[in-house]
Amino acid sequence: MKQKSGFLILAFLIFGTVAFAQQIQMPQASPSAKIAQKVGLTDVTVDYSRPSTKGRKIFGELVPFGQVWRTGANGATVLTFSTDVIIDGKNVPAGQYALYAIPDKSEWTIILSKNTKLWGAIGYNAEEDLMRFKATPAKLSRKYETMEITFADMTDTGADLSIKWENTRVNFRIETDVDPIVMAQIKELVIEAETDNPGLLYSAANYYYTNQKDMQQAYRWISQSVESDSKYWTMHLKAKIEATLGMKSEAIESANQSMKMAKEAGNPDYVGLNERLIKSLK
Repeated sequence: MKQKSGFLILAFLIFGTVAFAQQIQMPQASPSAKIAQKVGLTDVTVDYSRPSTKGRKIFGELVPFGQVWRTGANGATVLTFSTDVIIDGKNVPAGQYALYAIPDKSEWTIILSKNTKLWGAIGYNAEEDLMRFKATPAKLSRKYETMEITFADMTDTGADLSIKWENTRVNFRIETDVDPIVMAQIKELVIEAETDNPGLLYSAANYYYTNQKDMQQAYRWISQSVESDSKYWTMHLKAKIEATLGMKSEAIESANQSMKMAKEAGNPDYVGLNERLIKSLK
């Protein structure tokens, strides 16, 4: 009898373990999402969960004004920066931070917390803040049923992080210090190495031209690049630098050469770029 009881208990335990291990897979009420964006030379990622309105009034009701909000659903929304960045004029070291917010009618407080392990805002402690800053909400003409975080207004050095839900949008700017990094590379790979690599020379000349640095130096580099290995895109940059230096006849000649090479390569974009440059110089 004892043996039979033992078998029954063992069978029950096995059945219970198997039943517990089996779970019904269902859609998440607030599905998780991850977005990644290269901002300047920095990799920025956002890990968050996306709640939906589902007929509810969001800001001022579901998300009360004046209280810390997780800026999403479920666990904390986490921002990751691969290098130091600048937000609200302040340096933010590379790393991971929880993104919280205190919404209000006319102004939000955005919070970066060093504690990324909380479930939402439960246990939030202001002493763990890295920084706080203000952001102004904007009214949207369309409704966002599901909360969305995106990057907008991209430049070579920065981007807006945009939070949109219901009829509200809040943006804040992320800036990166690109110039010292690029200039250090140019110094090492081009200037100190006295390179004759046409690709490196083109890249250095293009950076100087784009950022309005020493145009005479940019012209020397692009001239070396073109002389070594002429391409329609390097010749077009040469034309643009010549135009900037007031060398109109040389710029037109270079643009015509670039356009001819672009036609031969079947690149209508550069054909158009050269046509417009020539037209602007006449």
